[in-house]
Amino acid sequence: MQASEINKNKQSLKRPLEDEDADSMRKREKVDEVSEATSKDNETATTASVKKYKPISSDLYLDTINRKLLDFDFEKVCSVSLTNLSVYACLVCGRYFQGRGPSSHAYFHALNDNHHVFVNCSTLKFYILPESYQVESSALHDIAYVMKPTYTREEVAKLDRVPQVSYDLMHKPYVPGFVGLNNIKSNDYFNVILHLLSHVKPLRNYLLLNNFDGCSQVIQRLAITVRKIWNPKAFKGHVSPQELIHEVTLLSHKKYSMNEQKDPLEFLSWLLNTLHVSLGGKKSTIEKPTSIIHYNFQGHVRVESQKIRQHTQNGDHVVFEGDRVIKTDVVPYLYLTLNLPPRPLFQDEFEGNIIPQVELVKLLEKYNGVTTQELSGMRRRFHLMNTPPYLLFHMKRFMKNNYFTERNPTIVTFPLDNLDMSPFIDDSFLKSHPKISPRYNLIANIVYESVLSADGETHVFRVQLRNPASNKWYQIQDLYVEEISSDMINLGESLIQLWERAP
Repeated sequence: MQASEINKNKQSLKRPLEDEDADSMRKREKVDEVSEATSKDNETATTASVKKYKPISSDLYLDTINRKLLDFDFEKVCSVSLTNLSVYACLVCGRYFQGRGPSSHAYFHALNDNHHVFVNCSTLKFYILPESYQVESSALHDIAYVMKPTYTREEVAKLDRVPQVSYDLMHKPYVPGFVGLNNIKSNDYFNVILHLLSHVKPLRNYLLLNNFDGCSQVIQRLAITVRKIWNPKAFKGHVSPQELIHEVTLLSHKKYSMNEQKDPLEFLSWLLNTLHVSLGGKKSTIEKPTSIIHYNFQGHVRVESQKIRQHTQNGDHVVFEGDRVIKTDVVPYLYLTLNLPPRPLFQDEFEGNIIPQVELVKLLEKYNGVTTQELSGMRRRFHLMNTPPYLLFHMKRFMKNNYFTERNPTIVTFPLDNLDMSPFIDDSFLKSHPKISPRYNLIANIVYESVLSADGETHVFRVQLRNPASNKWYQIQDLYVEEISSDMINLGESLIQLWERAP
């Protein structure tokens, strides 16, 4: 009996302990449930706040961009205020506006016309207006590349080795480097010189690979124009050089502009000297070249001058004699002028005008050091002391008299490759530089043509360029680009030629 009572007492003592443990467990479960609910509520509130303040998608409005209307070749000025400060381009309609603040022209344009995507023409950063937040998307990289093309050394090395054909937005093929240039009014003389310089390999590579942010405006705009000419990812198959023409007009005090046609040679001479000074070159004569312009184009010629004296003999007979003193000077040159033979005065047997022909080598005899030329009471002989990597020849076709300017239509025939200049170069230079080749290959040929129309006689300049990657020739006149046969090169009236030293 006593044992059973003891067991009952033990069980009665255990029950209160078990009840207390159960109560405590229930309380803990309630606390956990409350804490879980609280944490869920906090998470929900946080998520709601994130959703509430989530920024607008960066891809919004990008589908409104119209790449076919974009043209970044023209002057970057606001279409409303005509200022060139803080200019933004609308990527929907292609127009330029100033600023992006609440009171700017770009802001009002975004509100009125519902155009929202803009790009800063200086920093190449993209913005959405009127919200005014920046957009960074890979879908916009092609637009930034068209505005300012960039090249690597590997890409530049392939320009003259691998033939390349690209396509614009209209799926029309074009060859980078051989694209048309827009003739805004009368700037065809400007276009042919720009094409000629853009095919000088060292100068082209220098403009494609280097950064010119701190240089003069003419260097910056020339570099951008040359990069656009060689752009393989262009939106259109032609380039407008308006920005470069505008800067040239300012520097030349309106001597060279798009409103009046000029002599390509005079413009080439002015542009080479301007670029030389802008790149930090010195006005040296015999010293080493101080810029890439003089390194590629400058040579030296020895000029022997002898004064011609006249006196009467036997009272009425006039005798011309050369002075005993011969003055010798070494003069630098950027191009060589070649004098054409005078045009014939009489007609041929078929009563047609004779168009004479002369070989280029015959014209180069002017610089052999033996042939003399008499002009303005002086007898001169010319001999080349050295030749640069790139030779520029100018055929002197126009002669001014007291009444008008006369044109010489003589056709000059020449080889396209391996022009031997050794007979006209000083022997001491050839012996001291045996590794320098005296042979040259033709790279560019600027042709003149006179066209008669109802408005009178007009002058047309076109350029013929060799593509070294495919060894094909292209003829470019403003926006018209066509492939031509190499046999057609000698048929035109050549005005300026660019020759490259053979390897």
